[in-house]
This record gives sequence, C-alpha cells and structure tokens, in this order.
Amino acid sequence: MQLETIDFQASDAPQRFTQSLRDTGFGVLKNHPIKAETLQAIYQHWQQFFDGNDKYNYRYNSDTQDGFFGADVAETAKGFSQKDLKEYYHIYPWGQIPKELADEILAYYKATSDFAAQLLSWIEAHTPTEVAEHFSIPLADMIRDSQQTLLRVLHYPPLTGNEPAGAVRAAAHEDINLITILPAATETGLQVLSKDNQWIDVPCDFGNLIINIGDMLQEASNGYYPSTTHRVINPSGPARFQSRISLPLFLHPNPEVVLSSRHTAYSYLQERLKELGVI
Repeated sequence: MQLETIDFQASDAPQRFTQSLRDTGFGVLKNHPIKAETLQAIYQHWQQFFDGNDKYNYRYNSDTQDGFFGADVAETAKGFSQKDLKEYYHIYPWGQIPKELADEILAYYKATSDFAAQLLSWIEAHTPTEVAEHFSIPLADMIRDSQQTLLRVLHYPPLTGNEPAGAVRAAAHEDINLITILPAATETGLQVLSKDNQWIDVPCDFGNLIINIGDMLQEASNGYYPSTTHRVINPSGPARFQSRISLPLFLHPNPEVVLSSRHTAYSYLQERLKELGVI
C-alpha cells in the first residue's frame, strides 16, 4: 500500500481522494484552503500553553469532556494496558477555552468544519448508489450544526527514557467519528496499518492535510469505507527530545443521526467511550 498526496485543486481530486479512502482508509491533500501560516501560529501558541502551568486551571469537566486532560488521565487504547504518552485539550465552541487562545482556535474549528462538509459531499458523490442509498441523510447534513464535533489539541512531550515498558505516544487504534481531519504534525510518527498488515508511514510534509475514516462512517457504509488502524510511534535519535503537537478535528454527527439498523450516533459514541474507559 502506498499513500499518495493528492492535489486538492486537481480536476480529478474528488475521485482520487475518495478512492484513497476506500483503498486505505486515509487520504492526504495538498493545496487545500487551510493555510499553513494559521497552523504554524496555532502550534506555536499551544506549545507555549502546554509548557506552562496555566493548563491546570482548565482541568476537564467529566460530564462534558471539555478542557485539559493531563498525562495521568490520557487514553488507554482498546486492547492495551499502558496509557498513551500524551496530554491534550478538548475544544468545543461551547466549552472552556483560555481567553488568549479562543479566537484563533475557534476560527480554525469553524473553517475546518466547513471544509469537512465539502469532503463529505465528495465522498457521497463518489460512493456507489447501492452503498449511498443506505445513508439516512446526506453525509454533510449529518454534521450540520453538530455540537459534538471535537477539536483535540494534542501534546506528546519529549521522551525521558523512564516511560513504562510498552508505552507509546498513541497505541494502535481506530477513530470513533465519521472522518478526522489532521494537519501534518510538528514531528513525524503517524503510521497506518495496511491491508497486508504492514505499518506504513503517513506523508508528513508540513501543510498537508491527512483525512481518515472513522468507525461511524464505516458503520454507516456497512464496511465499504474502512476505519483503518493507525498509531503514533515513539521517535528515536534527537527527535526523542522534541515535543510533538497535533491537531485532529473529529467530525461527529448530531446524536440523533441514524448510522445503521444497530446504532444512532449517540448510541455508538456511548458504546465506544465505555470501551475506552472515558465514561
């Protein structure tokens, strides 16, 4: 398997992008509308936030899941015993956000959510009729005005050499949501598991956007679009001493959206969060 980088401006971009998602669960875009300068500023400002102590004033709300999650409460991937080596901040427009960071990050949240609706329309337009006819509503409408879409600002701290045996920055997992939009991070490390069970490095050129299928789209498409396993490996050499900032936007449908005969978006999310030990 090879992940190619697709030019968003190319006339055949919608077809090639959708085919990449179908084949690999991932699509990588360049020349898209999300500006690299915007991302650079966000990465810089949130690195400063994670480096300071003010983050502890924004401890997450257990009921609403917004705010700062320290390494002590980081996720443990399904099937793993060690927590991931990370801390993160959950951004919702209605949630707690440091005042000095709010305008910039919320503008990014809106712009990227709007862009995601376009990508979902691409996907639906190039989905076989016998698959698309089972979508309860158009894919882009599933996320319209959703209050559940989550922007996670992730910080993977430098490694110290004292990490628990077997602990990694992000153990192998699949995402829960419809699609995830992930700008290339400040450091490499993201890998996707191929159909022949090989780990493949995801192109990480700064400015690229990486999009992957989540479990909810796999459920809604009856498996036509695969929710592909991915991970973030621990770096070696000098990169061990560098932080890694990542900015995934998890596009979630409105809770009442019907995904399949088995699940609404709400019931599916609750099931997965229980598996993860989040609730």
